[in-house]
Amino acid sequence: MTTTTVPRLSRERHGRPAAPVRIVHLGLGNFTRAHQAWYTEHAPDAGEWGIAAFTGRRPDAAEALAPQDGLYTLITRHADGDTFEVISTLSAVHPSSDTEAFLGYLRSPQTAIITSTVTEAGYMRGADGHLAVGDPAVAGDIEALRADPEAATRTTPGKLVGGFLARRAAGAGAITVLPCDNLPDNGPTFRAVVEELAERVDPSLLDWMGQNVSWATSMVDRITPATTEGERAAVAESQGYDDASPVPTEPFSEWVIAGDFPAGRPAWEKAGAGIVDDVYPFEQRKLWMLNGSHSLMAYAATIVGHETVADAIADPTVRGWVEDWWDVAGEHLQVDADDVARYRAALLDRYNNPRVRHLLAQIAADGSQKIPVRILPALRLERAAGRLPDGPVRALAAWILHLQGHGAPVKDAREADVVAAARGSVAEAAVALLSLLASDLVPDEELVGAVVARAEELLAKEGTAKG
Repeated sequence: MTTTTVPRLSRERHGRPAAPVRIVHLGLGNFTRAHQAWYTEHAPDAGEWGIAAFTGRRPDAAEALAPQDGLYTLITRHADGDTFEVISTLSAVHPSSDTEAFLGYLRSPQTAIITSTVTEAGYMRGADGHLAVGDPAVAGDIEALRADPEAATRTTPGKLVGGFLARRAAGAGAITVLPCDNLPDNGPTFRAVVEELAERVDPSLLDWMGQNVSWATSMVDRITPATTEGERAAVAESQGYDDASPVPTEPFSEWVIAGDFPAGRPAWEKAGAGIVDDVYPFEQRKLWMLNGSHSLMAYAATIVGHETVADAIADPTVRGWVEDWWDVAGEHLQVDADDVARYRAALLDRYNNPRVRHLLAQIAADGSQKIPVRILPALRLERAAGRLPDGPVRALAAWILHLQGHGAPVKDAREADVVAAARGSVAEAAVALLSLLASDLVPDEELVGAVVARAEELLAKEGTAKG
């Protein structure tokens, strides 16, 4: 619980004055506060780059942060103790429903960048990779914006189209969209769905977007667990103020960015970000090595009975499964072998940090969006080479068992579809799920047989870590 014996975090006593808003962020959560906002805080020109952040569906973050002027404490969990830092870059916080504020920022020439952390599901892509026009929320946004370009919208692509309509009408000029989600080619991917929605609302907007909207791409990496009452109490005790929404994170952080910023950007590179011509090699390394092993543990290690990443990696069996996966993934990366070895060692250090309580159930969400980009690409390459290694097969088997009720609870944007496909035997589920998400991998009786074998291996160990 929060304390009433210490003052509330506020700009009167803490942090910096609010900077002018030049960045609008969609998807205010712990990750963006530990990552993009942290990099902006550490840029030498931070005083010129305030962020106006909008929540996802729930307004909780805005409700917690608004009374403390957008300030919050970043708690960095080192293996030997914590460090605390007040982050001042959120100049304004809003619930996602505040359409008037969002359009107001987009009408301002001062606004130079839109960033986002909306998760893979927030892109509103269908199974074919295109905008999910049949989704009721997408269809509703299209209808609403056709009737009124200033209408409230529910989806992220809808919000951007509404924002661009407002910016065009205001003559506010160029802007950059910089997505920060764990998705391959997140810039082109985001651009595709937004343009498809714009075409259905007002085709003439596409010409304006082509001249005024730059789509950057980024790779992001920092483990950021959910906040608990323990973090709130630690801040009050050690810092002497009440913070309703501190953010715990790990010491490691990486951000790699490619793209143009015609209206400017913070000097993120001076805060440690990498500005490159091509994000893909770094993105692939992170998605396969870190996120792929996270997904493997989220499904397989929770079946065994582990709750956190640190608990799971300390189990020699689970670590062996992770190493099996890294052996496969590392063979197909576009970075050199020395880089792969360094990254593997760094991941083990990060995973073994006992003070970063990263819940596997949190990682397990939205497997239908994650498995196709984290696990199946390497499996596809291995099958093309005539191989069938345990690493990716075990991850696929564990996800199927997860959908059948083993391990972490299911929470998925396509829950109805994937749970229905997973009914029946493991073999039947494997065929149905691959047909749904990666039809090029079926029919393949050898693969299905290997999935069944790995599933049986996992079920034989179910709950043993709790015994």
